[in-house]
Amino acid sequence: MTLMHQIINEIISSTRNRVPLASNMMTLRIASRDFRKNIRNKKQKGLIPLISEVKPSSPNRFIRNVTPLEAAGIAGQMESAGASAISVLTEPDFFKGSIENLISVRENVKIPVLRKDFIISKNQIHEVESDLILLIAGILGDELDDFVNEAISSGREPLVEVHNSDELENALATRANIIGINNRDLTTMKVDITTTEKLAPLISNRIIISESGISSPDDAVRMMDAGSDAILVGTSIMLGNVYEKTYELVHALNTKNDH
Repeated sequence: MTLMHQIINEIISSTRNRVPLASNMMTLRIASRDFRKNIRNKKQKGLIPLISEVKPSSPNRFIRNVTPLEAAGIAGQMESAGASAISVLTEPDFFKGSIENLISVRENVKIPVLRKDFIISKNQIHEVESDLILLIAGILGDELDDFVNEAISSGREPLVEVHNSDELENALATRANIIGINNRDLTTMKVDITTTEKLAPLISNRIIISESGISSPDDAVRMMDAGSDAILVGTSIMLGNVYEKTYELVHALNTKNDH
């Protein structure tokens, strides 16, 4: 495992305290919604495939408290504005997310839903139904392959997140079809969107998602030009008008063509 920033260590430590016990786990295989098809459809229409995030907060910035009912409303706006998938934070202590928010969102939208959390136990994979699940290469280290296989066999699509070439190599050695490039370095917490520009060219035959630091249509276009298939945006959507901001990012290529 990579040496992490203190805040990440604190999050992992608090996560250990809430990992569910195996005895409560249902390991039913879920029928997940087709994220790859959504990406293809958006691209064919000249739109940017966007994973729009229901993000109540982050460790360094409180945005707002979000109840399950509000989460469903926010996700509904994101879906109607053209998002390809919804990411829902379920980490309670630092991001103010919840499993209840995820359940509420998935019941109220038709597009795929990503569970965004710090997954450190296979029990968490089965804890709640989601179409995609975030697995962070830098946290899982040598266990990554096992976790990817567990997610796939459960019917969920793993989104494996990397932020440097070593983690990418580890991710590409797994069966994961989706690689998320996090522009935030989890060892320093600094954001640099050139990370996607450096790593995307090293990836072939996988779906590439650029995450973190994307706030404007220009950023969105730049990440697509770098080779991303989709982008994941949370903070800037949650801080603005959810519908308008989602719509603006999805249609960023059209705006570019208008100039």
